[in-house]
Amino acid sequence: MENMEEYLKPTEFVDSDDPDIIAFAHKAVDESTDPVEQAVKLYYAVRDRFPYNPYEVDLSKHGLKASTALNRGYGYCVEKANIMAAGARVLGIPSRFGFADVRNHVGTGKLVEILRSDVMALHGYVEVYLNGQWVKATPAFNKELCEKLNVAPLEFNGVDDSIFQENDGDGGKFMEYVYDHGTYPDLPQEYMIQVLRNHYPHLFPESPEAATAQGMAVFKL
Repeated sequence: MENMEEYLKPTEFVDSDDPDIIAFAHKAVDESTDPVEQAVKLYYAVRDRFPYNPYEVDLSKHGLKASTALNRGYGYCVEKANIMAAGARVLGIPSRFGFADVRNHVGTGKLVEILRSDVMALHGYVEVYLNGQWVKATPAFNKELCEKLNVAPLEFNGVDDSIFQENDGDGGKFMEYVYDHGTYPDLPQEYMIQVLRNHYPHLFPESPEAATAQGMAVFKL
């Protein structure tokens, strides 16, 4: 039996002891006491109450906290995964992070232009421990965004892995995983910065391009 202690306790970034996180988690699950049902309700609360926004990524210690994303009201995949991970721990459900580089065949032209690549490095999801096994959940893309992209919203039942929308509404390829970065009990801030800097050096503040490019999203450190 795997030791679940590190997947249940608050951490620097998974601040599940924050009052706002605690209140959000309990409100999301209402009166449910079944862990699987709680995880499902928490997933949908995070997926659809927090619009996906990959254009304002804050990699600072404060910016990566679950409570920061919660109070901001929107976030990108890692931030939304963190809200779910923190909420799960509030409810006594072990949680951890998974990261993968993905190729998004449908992503908006604006994002591809900013990244200069169709590969999205460090796409984040959460794993929750239910019924004796780790189950993957990806609450990144809210229902409204999926409808705009002609992609079915990613569902989660608490039993089967819910990782990515493989096809768009027309049957075309939407997303595929190209590299697995493994799992972590807390957000690996330094590793995240290193990987993103390697993939997108032009998006960091010290880059001359970042200082001059108009409309460019730049990572905040």
